[in-house]
Amino acid sequence: MPELPEVEAARRAIEENCLGKKITKALIADDPKVIDGVSRADFEASLLGKTIVSAHRKGKNLWLRLDSPPFPSFQFGMAGAIYIKGVAVTKYKRSAVKDTDEWPSKYSKLFVELDDGLEFSFTDKRRFARVRLLKDPASVPPISELGPDALLEPMTGDELFESLSKKKIAIKTLLLDQSYISGIGNWVADEVLYQARIHPEQSAASLSKENYGNLHKSIKEVIEYAVQVDADSIQFPGEWLFHFRWGKKPGKVNGRKIDFITVGSRTTAYVPELQKLSGQQAARAGSKQANKRKGHGDGVNDDVNEAASDEEVNLSVQSKKGRKPRGQGKRASAKRKSMESDDEDNANDSEDDDDDDNDDRHDEDQKNKTRKVTNNKQSKVEKTSKKTVQTSQNSKKKKKAK
Repeated sequence: MPELPEVEAARRAIEENCLGKKITKALIADDPKVIDGVSRADFEASLLGKTIVSAHRKGKNLWLRLDSPPFPSFQFGMAGAIYIKGVAVTKYKRSAVKDTDEWPSKYSKLFVELDDGLEFSFTDKRRFARVRLLKDPASVPPISELGPDALLEPMTGDELFESLSKKKIAIKTLLLDQSYISGIGNWVADEVLYQARIHPEQSAASLSKENYGNLHKSIKEVIEYAVQVDADSIQFPGEWLFHFRWGKKPGKVNGRKIDFITVGSRTTAYVPELQKLSGQQAARAGSKQANKRKGHGDGVNDDVNEAASDEEVNLSVQSKKGRKPRGQGKRASAKRKSMESDDEDNANDSEDDDDDDNDDRHDEDQKNKTRKVTNNKQSKVEKTSKKTVQTSQNSKKKKKAK
């Protein structure tokens, strides 16, 4: 899905090709799920005759500043993409609008024609994106609730050390938290942790000073390089984990095996030989493996990744009882709901043709497991209830007979 490098590539394409030009035509899709809080007519009227002054980004959000407000804002979701006719803009797996397709695409949510004839479109095949019309996009959610941008507002080494040392949560789960740092999604987090040689389940607070230094360096290098090549994965270094990230089966990078685990409910690629748990977590993991070999089972509660385990267990509870996940704390409610996160709600869009994606399969499996458990419990309750009613009726019949 689009993360900071992909959205930055879209922003730069707009900046290089569309600034100073007047909007002469605007077509907005009749899709209230994506077009948020404004009618088609009002949206189109607000764009016509306006000049594009600048393009801005924070995290995975993009907005265009016109010569007068309001301004269009784009939250890319899982498959949002900017296309400029005749201009090569980064294409990633889920956008998949081909050059041979109709123009504008049937998936277009906003189409604009400029006074020099140039046309661009924001598309979304999966309908998880949000397109808004706002007076000041940066001052309202979701953008106002984002943490510092990983590219534009990088933390210093000391700031990173200070903030991580207080977080007793799996490091990958924290990196995916857009209120902590914005722009890092699933593939960037995996790449950063691989390059830093840090296990994705390692507690942030337990990282060594060497880990902190490597992590700070990796965040900077991975994001800057991905942005430098306009998020074109073909140009990524061959030793990057990214090239193997979406394989259905574990592969190898530099001759070393890649495994897939689940961290914070997300499919996670890592190299066990290079990314090892340390400290007490390593001891617990070793104890668990020993128990497995002795035939004591694999344990229901994974204390190696308490944060991730709590989150997954509570997500199951939430789906059954409507409760909020405990793992996210009291402040999770309103803020998290409006936050754009790499964990956007389970992708099960009928239009999707990328059914080999590991994350989608994992999310769907989780939903099916939850449904199965819930249905089984409901069935047991119904059977018990029927038995109780039957017993009561039989008892009444006996009394009448007497």
